[in-house]
Amino acid sequence: MILLADGLTKTYPGSRAPALSDFSLSLESGEIVGLLGPNGAGKTTAISLMTGLLAPDSGSVHICGTDLFKRSRQARQWIGLVPQHIALYPNLTAAENLAYLGRMYHLGGRVLKERIDVCLEMVGLSNNARIRIAAYSGGMKRRANLAAALLHEPKMLFLDEPTIGIDPQSRNMILDRLFDLGRSGISMLYTTHYMEEAEKICSRVAIIDEGRIISQGSPEDLVNGHPGCDHLGALFLQLTGKELRD
Repeated sequence: MILLADGLTKTYPGSRAPALSDFSLSLESGEIVGLLGPNGAGKTTAISLMTGLLAPDSGSVHICGTDLFKRSRQARQWIGLVPQHIALYPNLTAAENLAYLGRMYHLGGRVLKERIDVCLEMVGLSNNARIRIAAYSGGMKRRANLAAALLHEPKMLFLDEPTIGIDPQSRNMILDRLFDLGRSGISMLYTTHYMEEAEKICSRVAIIDEGRIISQGSPEDLVNGHPGCDHLGALFLQLTGKELRD
């Protein structure tokens, strides 16, 4: 088991309702699971808890068998995170960003250089490695964000809407790379508002609303189990409603 989250609950100060309530999820090696939900459903809170960025009110998380909250330094070495926002220094080049982050992971010398080269090549940025992030297009920034998360060879990758607002070519490359990474044994939890992405790369999806998982299974099984739904998008609206979530 690569990820085991059990009974996670989180209520923010000043809020009556929990942002996440009794949230449990597990991932095996190489599994890609989509975490789908409307705005405010609890997706980002769940990821923040499962990566150790937030402490839960209750519940536990184990990464590769290691308790994230009791042995955080050891557990975090297995975690890669691609956040919604670009987590790179805009005035540094892609190579400089990865070199800085690599040293934070205690990489150095030839090993670090090789990892930088491999990760930039993986996302199609080798020829733009010496260009400042500020000069990158939106798609290039998203691909560099992914390269940074893969630098230390994590076993569990969390992706929070990694393709939002980018061109179709960059989106296609990112999805292809994620599918390849899954086949190589990296486990992924993937949040997106694009249902076709989840259908393309996820073997299982968990639909969350109001802080709780309300349905879980393979996209095909979930659609087949709900009359009147012929694709995941229709099922999503049936389960979460059509009201706007601003």
